[in-house]
Amino acid sequence: MRKGSVKEVLAKIKYDPREDEGDYYIVIEHRGAYGNIKKIPVGMIELGHGYFFVGDAQIPYHRILQVVRRDGTVIWETRKL
Repeated sequence: MRKGSVKEVLAKIKYDPREDEGDYYIVIEHRGAYGNIKKIPVGMIELGHGYFFVGDAQIPYHRILQVVRRDGTVIWETRKL
């Protein structure tokens, strides 16, 4: 399941023409949200060097807990879970 960094996994989803970014979402640690987690569709994010962006919000990659396919398959998960 965990092959490479989360940034590499997201870059493959976003830039590989064989992938459809609409089929994936990320689960992030988000203090204040229900259960302290939030789901964000991969299509809504822009990748940066140490952060990714959702609109004007800059979020560090270490907040990502999982990358999940729409069918529920976890394709990347942080080691802390």
